[in-house]
Amino acid sequence: MHSDTALILGFQMAMNASISESDTCNYTATLVLLMSSLQPPYLGVISIVGFLGNSFVMAVFCLQRKNCTAADVYLGNMAAADLVMMTCLPFWAFTIARGHQWVFGEVLCKLVNVAIYMNYICSILFLTLVSLDRYLALVKPMSPSRLRRPLWAKRICLGTWMLGFLFSMPVLLFRTVRYVQNAEVDACILVYPHLSWRVQHNIFINVFGFIIPVMVLSYCTCHIVAVLSKNPVGVLPGMRTERRATHLVLAVMAVFLFCWTPHQVMRFLDTLEYFQITSGCIWGYVLDLGIQLSTYLAYSNSAVNPFLFAVVGRHFRRRAKEVFYFKCSVKRLVTAVAVVKALHK
Repeated sequence: MHSDTALILGFQMAMNASISESDTCNYTATLVLLMSSLQPPYLGVISIVGFLGNSFVMAVFCLQRKNCTAADVYLGNMAAADLVMMTCLPFWAFTIARGHQWVFGEVLCKLVNVAIYMNYICSILFLTLVSLDRYLALVKPMSPSRLRRPLWAKRICLGTWMLGFLFSMPVLLFRTVRYVQNAEVDACILVYPHLSWRVQHNIFINVFGFIIPVMVLSYCTCHIVAVLSKNPVGVLPGMRTERRATHLVLAVMAVFLFCWTPHQVMRFLDTLEYFQITSGCIWGYVLDLGIQLSTYLAYSNSAVNPFLFAVVGRHFRRRAKEVFYFKCSVKRLVTAVAVVKALHK
């Protein structure tokens, strides 16, 4: 069963492996070393880009003068989850650059990883909620629902954050700084009381953190696409506005599934290895590489989302222009008033 310790040991073995050796496992080990050397700059880039992008999105949602819709509330909370993720990744970039030596203490070991884990759980739940909002807006426009009321949306988001924290309890309880003797580092790793706990956690997240939400997303998306294809723009009241908002949601959903599905597949394969359905030296390294690649592809989702808002979201671009144009106008007005006062003194 592959864990954080296995990845750290794989990195150390890769450092001691020779490319000239004929053993296939040593070639694969070299790839582990290559991947580990690329991770710090990669994490650094997506952290900076994602932090700036999600800060911009949050600023637009928080400073807009118009009342927020339920979809705005869900998407705003999703951007907040991405922003938290971006503030945590530099810790791991620094740690990987130092050979997985964790120097930030046990408290941050727990908090940083809980925040990263909550990002995924909360993101897919917020995405499911905004998908349900689009479903109710287009498929059931005559059926009022509390889900579409901004006040109720805020309450639901609060409950979602609490649920995300509850799902992250194993990380909070079992993440710790432990000396890994073979690697000779103090690593921030998950230490379960028994290996079966990891399997149960994997299965739980696969089912409740991916399969069930994806089933809901698929159901809503199928009905939304059917309605959009049957009703030309302008046939239903407000259809043009709802279409534009829905296009953004569908784009965010598609990119989320593209980025996170490989990670869930690797988690499932990790579970299969526990039951010895897959085994062997080569497979072990392939699984290590797959876990690393899928994990960092998943992390990149948080940096991509702001670009989707800017490129696909027409209403978001309009609101961004209004927010920053208004701020610039106020600033110019304050400056002009100050100049006038100075001239009359």
